[in-house]
Amino acid sequence: MNEAAATPALWLHQVERRFGRGEATIEVLRGADLTLWAGQSVALIAPSGAGKSTLLHLAGLLESPDAGEVYVGGAATAAMSDDARTALRRNEIGFVYQFHHLLPEFSAAENLILPQMIRGLTRAKAAKRASELLAYLGLGARESHRPAELSGGEQQRVAIARAVANGPRLLLADEPTGNLDPKTADHVFGTLTALVKASGLAALIATHNLDLAARMDRRVTLQDGLVVELQ
Repeated sequence: MNEAAATPALWLHQVERRFGRGEATIEVLRGADLTLWAGQSVALIAPSGAGKSTLLHLAGLLESPDAGEVYVGGAATAAMSDDARTALRRNEIGFVYQFHHLLPEFSAAENLILPQMIRGLTRAKAAKRASELLAYLGLGARESHRPAELSGGEQQRVAIARAVANGPRLLLADEPTGNLDPKTADHVFGTLTALVKASGLAALIATHNLDLAARMDRRVTLQDGLVVELQ
């Protein structure tokens, strides 16, 4: 096994996160551990208020743990500067949310081209990558359409394509099919998991949809501030 394959895409080690509310302290995570490997899809299933969003924010370097360490591709991140964390997040992590958050004034292709150009690619290379991704996701004929001209499922597939446009190591998704009808959700989810396998991404996907979660490689939940593996 080569070194890259032996290194987890994401490793949360003994992560703690707490918040103050008045004079009280709420402990959301109490030494949580989670490891994700390349090409693996993991469903995060937990009731509202259990800490799913907090876990995703820590994994995505949007928050820092109060204790413990978050490793992305083997790199320890807790002591990184804000600039270093931002650079790592831009290059190594893709995000998909319940709402697509596409830029309405730009076409589907342009929504993919912009983040690649921000990373430093030429427009020509970014456009080629955007075209390839949209074609792979069945949107080759929709490249020039703006979000308002796309269906909900198409918008979310564009959002997925944008999330992986920079070739990240890790994909984090928060209820990515939550706003879609069951048939469209099934199609978008199938597209997402196929992309994870094809690209070698590691994906952590928070979902309430148990049918979709059952199709993923692993399922985990949060109990008393810890990550617990489900069968």
